[in-house]
Order: sequence, then structure tokens, then C-alpha cells
Amino acid sequence: MSHDLITQSIDERGVVRVTLCHAARHNALSQAMIAALDRVFADYEADPSCRLVCLYGAGKSFCAGGDLGWMKTQMEASRKERIAAATELAALLRRIDRFPKPVIGCVTGNAFGGGVGLMAVCDEVLVIAGARFGLTEARLGLIPATISPYVVGRIGRGHARHLVLSAQIFDSEDAVRIGLAHRVVPPDDFAAVVESRVSQYLATSPQAVAAAKRMIRNLPETVDDATIAYTVEALADCWDLADAAEGVTAFFEKRPPRWTSDAE
Repeated sequence: MSHDLITQSIDERGVVRVTLCHAARHNALSQAMIAALDRVFADYEADPSCRLVCLYGAGKSFCAGGDLGWMKTQMEASRKERIAAATELAALLRRIDRFPKPVIGCVTGNAFGGGVGLMAVCDEVLVIAGARFGLTEARLGLIPATISPYVVGRIGRGHARHLVLSAQIFDSEDAVRIGLAHRVVPPDDFAAVVESRVSQYLATSPQAVAAAKRMIRNLPETVDDATIAYTVEALADCWDLADAAEGVTAFFEKRPPRWTSDAE
């Protein structure tokens, strides 16, 4: 089965494979991609035959973050429209975070921005050796707002500060070191390692897993509506700044941005 930009399949064990399959755009998160992924997880959330989900990205990238077309529309959108668009991504991340079955992030390519956010809401993340990652929104004069509760929750404030503020690119080993991923896997071993981890999860009780995920999520520092609303408002505030307009414009014009501070 497929939902436009997403392919999905389920085997006789209840193992679901969901793949972002817009490789030509590096599986970037357009509104259509977000909606399709949300529908897939909504469907399997209520499907008792689903035991777990393996989330992949086709091609060289797992997910490159925000789609360029989406970024262009945001430059011309009203504040209300920007909040609505950010809320759609926030809702998707919350759905995956609260998905009552294990989600394994099978990251066989690079991930940036929203792609890192998708990794952060998976229960386990396997990354292929040689992949690169980054929270690079500050290069565009923006902030990783809607993904921040999950990313900070995964890697901690200390790692988040220097990675977000410097927009530094880091590798697979660093992703494991900071807690974003759990294991670096050589390309030739990836399929076998995924199967090994799937078998481990299939040996557990689906009801216990659902209860455990709910318990862990509801411990202190849980992400609530107030946090999501704050991040959405924070992103909307950021879009109103001159650096956002300059950063995105410079990106499309393929030139270095001239930040507000540079002009002072």
C-alpha cells in the first residue's frame, strides 16, 4: 500500500515497514508528506495486527527536514497560516511519540532538522555508518522549535545548546555518543541488525509495551499541550524576525546571509 509519498507494508508477524519515498527531494517534510505519514501512523495505531513499525527513508537521505517548497510558502504566509503549518508537524511528532507500539528508526542516510526530530520520537534508532546529521535551522535565521521538546528530551540541554546554536554537522558516532541514536551499523550488516532488533521486540508483550511507553511518557518532563503551543508560538515569532527573511532569501539566492547584527 502507499499514501502518495509514503510506502508501507506489513508482514505475517505484524512488522510494519514505513518508508519516506520522495528520494528526489531527500524525503523532505512537505505538508503532503507530513499528512501522509500522520495517516499511516493513525491507521496502524488502531490496527491490532501491527506489532511494531520500522521507519525508513529511501535514497541517500533519511529526511532532510523542511521541504524547500514549504519554506517558500512560509515566507509569504500569514502568522496564522504559519502556526497552522507548524501545528501539523507538532501533531505528527506527538502521534509517533505516543504510538503504543515500538518504533525503530532505521536511518540509512542523512537527517537534518525535522529528520532529527523524527529520530528523536523513535524508541530505538539504528544509524548507518557514514551518515551525517544536523540541527541547522540557525543558518536560515530560524530555530528547531516544534522538534525541540523531543530532541532536547533525547540528547539533553547541554548537547542541544552547542548543536543548535552552532548548527554543527555531526556524524553517526556522535549521534550515538549524544544519545540521539543507539547503534552505528555498517551498510552490509544493516538488514541483519534490524531483523535482530525486531525479533527482540516481538518477544515482548504488546500490552506491556504499550503500558510501558505510556508510563515512560507520563513521567516528569513529559511534553504537554502548553509546551507544544509554546514551541509553535516561538517559531511563529522567529518567522517575524528580519533574520528569518534574510536567511531563507540568502539560501535561495545561494549567497551568504547578511544577518541583522552584521549590518549594525
